[in-house]
Amino acid sequence: MTGRAVLLVACLLAIGLPSGGCGGSAATADGPVPAQRQSLSGEAVVRLSSASLELAGVELARVDAHKGRRVLKAMGKILAPQPQTAIVSYSFPGRVAAVHAEVGDWVEEGQTVIVLESQEVGEAKSEFFKLIAALELAKLNLEREKRLVENGIGVKKGLVAAEADYVMAQANAEAAEKRLHVLGFTEERVKEITETHEISPKVMLTAPVSGKVVASKAILGGMVDQTVEIMTIVDPRRLWADAEVYEKDLAKMKVGQAVEICVPAYPGEAFHGTVSYIGDLVDEETRTITVRTDVANGDLRLKPGMFANVCILRNGGEPMVLVPASAVLEEGKRKLVFVKTADGFAPREVATRAVEGDEVEIVKGLDVGEEIVVRGNHQLKSELQRELLEASHAH
Repeated sequence: MTGRAVLLVACLLAIGLPSGGCGGSAATADGPVPAQRQSLSGEAVVRLSSASLELAGVELARVDAHKGRRVLKAMGKILAPQPQTAIVSYSFPGRVAAVHAEVGDWVEEGQTVIVLESQEVGEAKSEFFKLIAALELAKLNLEREKRLVENGIGVKKGLVAAEADYVMAQANAEAAEKRLHVLGFTEERVKEITETHEISPKVMLTAPVSGKVVASKAILGGMVDQTVEIMTIVDPRRLWADAEVYEKDLAKMKVGQAVEICVPAYPGEAFHGTVSYIGDLVDEETRTITVRTDVANGDLRLKPGMFANVCILRNGGEPMVLVPASAVLEEGKRKLVFVKTADGFAPREVATRAVEGDEVEIVKGLDVGEEIVVRGNHQLKSELQRELLEASHAH
């Protein structure tokens, strides 16, 4: 194999797939480095005719410096916020008598979602009505004794006894009412059953929050107890994106920073949020810290459990050398661009750093004013492959 064939092999090994994702290519440099020319070789040049360039769709752009914002990338996961998640359950055994909401339904806070029949509820209601009746009787007796004393007919001893009976009946009734509250009855519901004298073992379970039913074990006629999470409701209109950021980057983080979130389900699209929480503990194994982002989800397209690329915007307004992300070819940690030269197009190794949007910052390898290929670089790679094959067959 000739020296030119060896050179083409070296070029091919350095060329990979184009960068992508949220905010461009991943960073490969930790700080600003003066731009330096790092061509693989002056002889590594791809030459194409004007017709071939047009057919390949090769487009050029001038390397320029303008303002941008650097980003810090991290892997994350979309989560349902705990304050917006609720579990519908019951503290006592019961049978499912009615189901008013299914998985996927939107329910409002306070809406009845399940009706249970419970022996404890039936017994508590019966006891409550019995003690309410005893209270009414004690009240009437007390009023009668008061009238008798006022008319000089009754005796003081009888009035004192009636007052004691009334106080005791009142305490018993209040205890029975509190028992109903423990069983899940609100003040309004207790008042309602008191007026209607409803004696039924049924208890209505309501939604603690507004949101979507995401899980349900409610089967009509099925038995449940305090160990069963009958239904789970999540309000997904605002979600969390928890990312693991390396300990060394902690100084770059602060609450309130803008964040872009990208998920595989919607390629090329970014969801916007802000940092709401920075963890206080470092994971001893991974040396990372949890950084939480609040992200609006009014259209409900983001789903809890999704993996996400989290791009935390670090600063703004700094002049930097920026090029379209499509101009950079990757292979592992190596990155190259094709630079226009007097003879054709030469692959040039560069160092990059991620920034906001569809560009990347060039921190090493290009000079302002040079022209680079921003579209059609895959065709240039194919041309290198073709030349390699021809050179290997010829020798």
